Amino acid sequence: MNDHSPVPAAAPLTPIGVFEPPYHIVVFSTVRTERQDGYAETNARMEELVKEIPGFLGLDHAQTPGGLGITVGYFRDADAIARWRSDDEHRAAQRRGMSEWYERYTVQVAKVERSQEFQRR
Repeated sequence: MNDHSPVPAAAPLTPIGVFEPPYHIVVFSTVRTERQDGYAETNARMEELVKEIPGFLGLDHAQTPGGLGITVGYFRDADAIARWRSDDEHRAAQRRGMSEWYERYTVQVAKVERSQEFQRR
């Protein structure tokens, strides 16, 4: 395919290069069900709540037309991720996600040792 038209971003990207390595990322990849009652409200609440976690740095989101969603959370260290993972309201949202909103998902956690940036001027 030779269509070189611009691809719209799903959401504003976290400014690349802002975070000095090392830092940690949590990659949450999802395929959602057709049942989405309450999802948007809960997702917005989770985005508010994670910002309160000491060591939280930012989020990136992408969604394909085919239904694959990817969220990347950036955290200063593993302790910040542990605080987010154990938050009671977050855990309740996870349970609801498993029972209603997600057909499947994966969570991957990694430590970023090096980062590189390119931006067309």
